[in-house]
Amino acid sequence: MTTNEYDAGQNLSKLNENLGKIEALSQRLIAALAKKPSSDPSLQAPSQELFMKAASAYMNEMMTNPSKIIEHQVSYWGKALKHYVEAQHLLAQGKLEAPSDNTPKDKRFSNPLWDTHPYFNFVKQQYLMNSEAITNAVKNMGELDDKERKRVEYFSRQIMDMFSPTNFLATNPEALERAVETEGQSLVDGLENLVHDIEANDGELIVSLADKDAFKVGENLATTEGSVVYRNRMFELIQYAPKTETVHKTPLIIFPPWINKFYIMDLKPQNSLINWIVEQGYTLFIVSWVNPDPSYADVGMDDYVEEGYLTAIREVKAITGEAKINVIGYCIAGTTLALTLALMKKRKDTSINSATFFTALTDFEDQGEVGVFLNDDFLDGIEREVKEKGILQSFFIARTFSFLRSNDLIYGPAIKNYMMGQTPPAFDLLYWNGDGSNLPARMSVEYLRGLCEKNKFAKGEFELLGEKLAIKDVSVPLCSIACETDHIAAWKSCYDGVTQMGSKDKTFILSESGHIAGIINPPSKKKYGHYTNPELGLGHDDWRESADYNEGSWWPTWEKWLAKRSGGMVSARKPGDSKHPILAPAPGTYVVAKPNT
Repeated sequence: MTTNEYDAGQNLSKLNENLGKIEALSQRLIAALAKKPSSDPSLQAPSQELFMKAASAYMNEMMTNPSKIIEHQVSYWGKALKHYVEAQHLLAQGKLEAPSDNTPKDKRFSNPLWDTHPYFNFVKQQYLMNSEAITNAVKNMGELDDKERKRVEYFSRQIMDMFSPTNFLATNPEALERAVETEGQSLVDGLENLVHDIEANDGELIVSLADKDAFKVGENLATTEGSVVYRNRMFELIQYAPKTETVHKTPLIIFPPWINKFYIMDLKPQNSLINWIVEQGYTLFIVSWVNPDPSYADVGMDDYVEEGYLTAIREVKAITGEAKINVIGYCIAGTTLALTLALMKKRKDTSINSATFFTALTDFEDQGEVGVFLNDDFLDGIEREVKEKGILQSFFIARTFSFLRSNDLIYGPAIKNYMMGQTPPAFDLLYWNGDGSNLPARMSVEYLRGLCEKNKFAKGEFELLGEKLAIKDVSVPLCSIACETDHIAAWKSCYDGVTQMGSKDKTFILSESGHIAGIINPPSKKKYGHYTNPELGLGHDDWRESADYNEGSWWPTWEKWLAKRSGGMVSARKPGDSKHPILAPAPGTYVVAKPNT
């Protein structure tokens, strides 16, 4: 037997061995999928009514304007047929090469074989032509209102993305090359990753975005020095240790969103907003929300305001001895901060000196990309789900946001993990992204129905703790930071809300990038810039067109604004006082607790 024959035999033996492992893993996979809990069908897909409306609109277009439909179809058929003929012509000439390719660039098809190999190029071009044809067909439909059209466009795109040839082993050259190179080991590793993810999530497929063993909150994430100085059933209050000898007189509280954990602002020292604020000379507190279990089913927006915001404000005033404080609200916590400020105005409570909003919606007239989920079919399903379970589980929230960027947060990672057999990266931001929180049942419905769907705050009709609240009731000096490519809180909607607030002192800053990267943008990176314009009487497009562009992070620009509203300098304050003993070191216990669900 020659060396080559021996090597070939060894490779074949290894391949057969791995194929045997795949069969065994497949049995584990079936067992894991069998554990998947039941959930309301409305949370899995839009109702059939939406697709019926789309089909009806298309049929009506065909009947009333057949020439337009025929023109569209002939254009698609012509492109597909021309491509097929060109590919066949080259093969007939014995040329194993791809024909001309005028399809748009797409990062999913970055492997050179998509451009050079006749088979993979043919598959890619036909897929992109089909996608273009479907997109144009949906765009040209009549008889759909704007909201229905957005939903049909969105869910059509989801179907197209799902059927991308990159998502299937037989049509993914990179995955096939990897399988051959490793004698099938990559497929074994990939299936092991898939089974592990499904087993870890009780039958649900949640793609691991980061290596969970690479991080531990309190050890290499959320390490800024501080102490828990107050705790109730809703939150732990963390006070951070000073890093300067003197601090501004007026203390500062951050209210982070309770959909995710607060440590997005404290991932590591070099990009920690928390650490940076403390270094600028502020007495900083942050609220670390509890991760609710079903016993919190009846907790509503009123509890978050009364037991959360107002209690935290009261305790910070008591600890620091100050009559006024500054506050920050991020995302949903910014929306709720606006509600709290409107309530305090009604109660003649003047405890707040100034407020800052990070990517916070208060006017939901334009719901942005998230709006495709804010219809009765989904919301009815959520109401039924939370009524049964007592909570809206973090799984549903994370999945919803992931599908807004499905190629980046679902299909791309799934290809690497399951088809390429790679270990998820040690990426702190993606680790945090997978560490979500549940929402209480009553709060979920109040927020989604009252604020998102019915826009009651903007209409002056949102009732809370015995008061009817309106955006115009927010009258403290404020600064709002929105992000240019935010797919959760569109910057134009953030701007529209701010312009309706009753404050005479208003500042709006538009950061480049998205919901997270635009906010967690330390000055040291010199990465994303920001726009400023004092003229808030303009419409959002005119404001943006006439705004000044500033290189680098918005943090220093905002800090200059905050410093003017934070009083003179006093001796640095240590965490707690005689009535607020240290309960635990930062980041506290709530942020790492696993609720019973």
